[in-house]
Amino acid sequence: MHCALDHLVISSPDLETGRLWAQNLLDIPFGTRGVHTQMGTHNHLTALDRGAYLEVIAVDPEAAAPSHPRWFDLDNFRGSPRLSNWVLNVDDLDAAMNVAPEGIGRVVQFERGSYSWKMAVPDTGKLPFDGCFPALIEWQSEHPAPALDYHGLALRRLKLSHPQSDALKTALEPFAEAMDNVRIVNASVPSLHAEIGTPSGEIWIT
Repeated sequence: MHCALDHLVISSPDLETGRLWAQNLLDIPFGTRGVHTQMGTHNHLTALDRGAYLEVIAVDPEAAAPSHPRWFDLDNFRGSPRLSNWVLNVDDLDAAMNVAPEGIGRVVQFERGSYSWKMAVPDTGKLPFDGCFPALIEWQSEHPAPALDYHGLALRRLKLSHPQSDALKTALEPFAEAMDNVRIVNASVPSLHAEIGTPSGEIWIT
C-alpha cells in the first residue's frame, strides 16, 4: 500500500475568517471557494510542496445541513482558526481501512466538478486520537494539487501532540512511508503543529 501526505486542514468558525487568517499568516493567496454538498461545508485551497495542499474549511451557512455529522468534527468547532487535521492519500483505501484504528469511519464517495474520490469519514465526525490520526483518502481522478497555484509553501515538519503518543505511534506504523517529516510527542492536550516554509520565512501553523 502506497501512502503520502495529501493535505493539511485548517478549520475555522467561518470561511472568510479562516481564509484571511491563513493568508495573513502565510503571506500568500488562496484559490477560489469550493463546496462539498454532501457535507454542508466549503473551502479554499493553496498548494504545498510534494504534491500536497493546504485547505481552509468551514461549515457552509447556505448549504442544507447533512443528516450525519460533518467531517473533521466541524459541527463542534469553536474558537479561532487552527490546524485541526491532516489527510493521507492512499492507493488502496480498503487495505488502509483494515489497518487503521477503530473509529476511522466508513467509506464515502465524493465528486466535485472533474474530481472524484473516496474518503473514510467517521460516523461521529471526529477522527481517532482527537484528530491526530489522519483521515484517509483515495483519489479516483487527477489530484487537485497540480491545478493549484504554487506560492512557495513547503511543509518542513508536522508535529502531533497527544497524551497517548505511544499508542498513536503504533497506530501510524502501517503508514510509515508518509511519516518522514512527522514527529509525535507526548502532551497533556492533543494538538497539531505544522512548520511551513514560506517566501517570508518559516511559519508555525497551530
